[in-house]
Formats: sequence, C-alpha cells, structure tokens
Amino acid sequence: MTNVPSHTQVDRLGDRLRSGALDEADLTLLDNYRRSFGPAYENVVEALRELGVQPTGRPAKSTPSLVAKMNRETVRLSQVQDIAGCRVVVADLEEQERVMATLGRAFAKVTVVDRRASPTYGYRAVHVIVEVLDRTVEIQVRTMLQHTWAELSEKLSDLVDPAIKYGGGPAHVKDLLLRSSSALGLVEEGERLLAEASRVMEEEQETEETRQQLAAAREHLPSLKETLIASLKATADSWISDIRKGT
Repeated sequence: MTNVPSHTQVDRLGDRLRSGALDEADLTLLDNYRRSFGPAYENVVEALRELGVQPTGRPAKSTPSLVAKMNRETVRLSQVQDIAGCRVVVADLEEQERVMATLGRAFAKVTVVDRRASPTYGYRAVHVIVEVLDRTVEIQVRTMLQHTWAELSEKLSDLVDPAIKYGGGPAHVKDLLLRSSSALGLVEEGERLLAEASRVMEEEQETEETRQQLAAAREHLPSLKETLIASLKATADSWISDIRKGT
C-alpha cells in the first residue's frame, strides 16, 4: 500500500474532520486511508464466499459518513472499526449463531459486538469485527427480522431525519421503531426458547403431549415472523408514501 498515512497522521486528520477544516491535502490523505482498507475488505469477502456465505457491502465508508461518525463519537479515527464492512442476512437466530461460530473459526482476530440483548436505539444485530492485513473489517450478521427493521429505520432516517438512527427525530417515529423492535425481540426470544425446548425434549423422555405442543409452536412461529415482517414493510411503505406526498 503506497502513501498510507501513519496512525498519528490519521488521528490528526480525524480531529480536522470534526472541525470541518479540511483542505485538498486532507481529502487526499483521507482518500488514501479509506483505500488502504480495500485489500482487507476483498480478503474478507472472498473468505466469506468460500465459507458459503454471500455478503453485500462497501469497501469503505463515504467521507460524509465518516465525518458524521467522528462528530457523534469520541473515538479516534484510527480506532474506527467499521470503515470497511459487509453484511450477511440469514433466516433466523439458529443460522445467525452458526454463522457467528463459523466466522470465529475462520479468522484469527475476531471481536463480537452483540446488539440483540441490548439493542442500540432499537437496532438488533451481531457485528463480527475481524482484523486482516492490519485493517479491521466489520461483518454485520442479521436475521431477516432484524434486517427488515434496520431497513425501515434507514428509510425513515433518509426521508425524515438522519438522527432517527441514533435515537433522535420525531417522537412518533421513535416510538414506532422502539415498539416494533421490542416485538421483534419477543418473537426471536420465543424462537430461541422453542429451539432450546426442542433440544431438551430430545434428551429427555418426550411424551405425545409435549411432542404435539412443540409441533404446534414450530408451525405457528414462522407465520408470526412473516406477519411481523409484512407489518413492518407495510408501515414503512405507508409512511414513506405519505412523506413523499408531503402529508
């Protein structure tokens, strides 16, 4: 990698990002730093594909996104872990856990940030941060429910107020997102408990009654998840349509 700035240069650049005092040389320095994550990103994406996982994502954050992040947080620019990142969307919690375990085995340096039990402004997901070629790459692992909610939050942030993603924005929008996130959490907790009960029943002597109860729960849960996803999408479509009409 040529013309890659040192940590000291990067952190001083981060200070100037916060102040907004960037000149042409700073923009070139920032572009060089962002580009330096490209090889690590490509390495991670290729590794994921070899593992049978199909990621989507971007080699590096845009300059406006980096400026916004530096203004929101106190972290130094050299410590930002999601300059490069990709996303993996899976069917359910069980698959999410499987992918997390696979990533833990596939990469030597891994940090896991679990936002399921303690969501951030309603946002639920697991972020697996891997270090490759002296660069960090963030892998977001989301269930379909978590991804649907995150897309709704992104759309409302784009159309109403960027602060929505970070706990700001109109009260009624925040309330919708928090309530729907809580509903999502309850459904996925039910999914987790059902999986655990199934494992216990396999180890114990299962009665016909418990077998029927578990079968009924397994049959009901997918329709509940589908209903929640449809509700989230319908709400998003309705609100976005009203916003575009100016109502």
